[in-house]
Amino acid sequence: MEGCHHQSSRLLMMGILFLAVIFPSSSSPTTRRFQFNVQWKKVTRLCHTKPLLTVNGKYPGPTIAVHEGDNVEVKVTNLIATNTTIHWHGIRQLRTGWADGPAYVTQCPIRGGQSYTYKFSVVDHRGTLLWHAHYSWQRVSVYGAIIIYPRMPYPFKAPIQDEVPIIFGEWWNDDTEEVEREMMRTGDGPKISEAYTINGMPGPLYPCSNKDTFIQNVVPGKTYLLRIINAALNAELFFAIANHTLTVVEIDGLYTKPFTTTAIMIAPGQTTNVLLTADQVPDSSAMFPMAANNYVTSIFPFDNSTTMGFLLYKTITTPRAKPLNRPAVYSLSSLYNLPQMKDTAFATAFSSKLRSLASAQYPCNVPKTIDKRIVTTISLNLQDCPANQTCKGYNGKRFFASMNNQSFIRPFESILEGHYKNLTHHLFSSDFPEKPPTTFDYTGVNPFTSNMNTQFGTKLLVVPYGSSLEIVMQGTSFLSVENHPIHFHGHNFFIVGRGFGNFDVNKDPQNYNLVDPPERNTVAVPTGGWAAIRFKADNPGVWFIHCHLEEHTSWGLAMGLVVQNGPNPSQCLLPPPADLPSC
Repeated sequence: MEGCHHQSSRLLMMGILFLAVIFPSSSSPTTRRFQFNVQWKKVTRLCHTKPLLTVNGKYPGPTIAVHEGDNVEVKVTNLIATNTTIHWHGIRQLRTGWADGPAYVTQCPIRGGQSYTYKFSVVDHRGTLLWHAHYSWQRVSVYGAIIIYPRMPYPFKAPIQDEVPIIFGEWWNDDTEEVEREMMRTGDGPKISEAYTINGMPGPLYPCSNKDTFIQNVVPGKTYLLRIINAALNAELFFAIANHTLTVVEIDGLYTKPFTTTAIMIAPGQTTNVLLTADQVPDSSAMFPMAANNYVTSIFPFDNSTTMGFLLYKTITTPRAKPLNRPAVYSLSSLYNLPQMKDTAFATAFSSKLRSLASAQYPCNVPKTIDKRIVTTISLNLQDCPANQTCKGYNGKRFFASMNNQSFIRPFESILEGHYKNLTHHLFSSDFPEKPPTTFDYTGVNPFTSNMNTQFGTKLLVVPYGSSLEIVMQGTSFLSVENHPIHFHGHNFFIVGRGFGNFDVNKDPQNYNLVDPPERNTVAVPTGGWAAIRFKADNPGVWFIHCHLEEHTSWGLAMGLVVQNGPNPSQCLLPPPADLPSC
């Protein structure tokens, strides 16, 4: 670490730009700068007006549009009294973990009235990603698209008429900070949302929402690139457009082998780019509905509503009247291709079609061999109620969640800063268990009678730089089998295997896809099953790994990964910036 610090400090003293060491000396990357003001704005949805946390007064927030290879600087000014941070979801932050954003993992929060400039590079990034707040449940409304235009032409031949961001979200009439606070105070599940949204608009199936409906104009015969983002807080979603097929060409900012589908399943934190051709003949309304609803795998209460928008075919005869005043247009009956909410068969079939492009220009660099295999359970937990308290979870207990029976607690200080300074501290340790503490029938155990108490702490998994890792995430049937979207900060990974039931180390690896597995940053671990991922740990720093269902992260379904510095200066974490917030 000392050699890394010395070399990095010397580079900074020479006045070299903070990311110059990442690029060849002949390269002159463009620096693109943005200003984010985190502020309240009164917003009305579903007949209800409330103060909504926004960036620059926009809901959803502004789009970060850059080009592959750019340097990016985003100055975030916190104009509210509460702390905040911003995470650039899917940006690997090569050696720049200080800009990753999760509160108390890579930084202390930005306090009210203060600013912090996130500086990072999008070298070897392209496609659609997202940004969102990473403090408490602020990302319910503080989110937006990241669009990285590639240096090379798209690897698909269809001429694109237009590119359309479609961002799914959730709306609560209540203050979501209070929703989370009440959930953690009582030990119960959270109050469910009132609506889902498309680009911040619920659509005509909700009260008072005709005017808050997303409508996308299309020209007959033209092809559109839809950049679809799931920024919902607690919901995996199905999405379809009536009478139209979609061609999937990218997931999580990475090209895929194209395939056609009538609908998609997209988990929170995931992105999916699809091609849509306006090749249908509309009726007199000139409209086709599009809709998203919940993919349900849990016994917990859920929002069973549907958000709807429309494609509007622009022709000479397209009506100029208010088409949403006709109730017939609102019907979901024409959306026969929208899966039912519990259609795990569709979700499984859709996921199985995802494959890396694996071309000469965009190779699939999945590790064929590994240095270490980690197996971790992904569990909901039921904790005994503390003495002299009243708990409102099942059977008078409290809900929590864990990985390998460790419920993750974020300390009120930056773990990355402690790691960088070689500090030893009682608040975190380097002994995350690499296998479940007890072997049992993970997906067959009685969901209610077993001992589901968990342990609490901040245990980190520490690996050497350059390690080829395999992590098997094993679901359990504690309380409920459930599909868990697990997001990795700092690295992409390859999903080499998936299945239902319990992972069998002697059999399942024989069926791994090591040729063209999908590459992602967020994996939906199948309900009542497992997923195996592989990646090379080549990004030094401290990285958050967590469920992207926000209620589960609050309950502790998370862990921390520490990738140590490599032997060369270019394999070391860069020094912290001067304006890094303090706790």
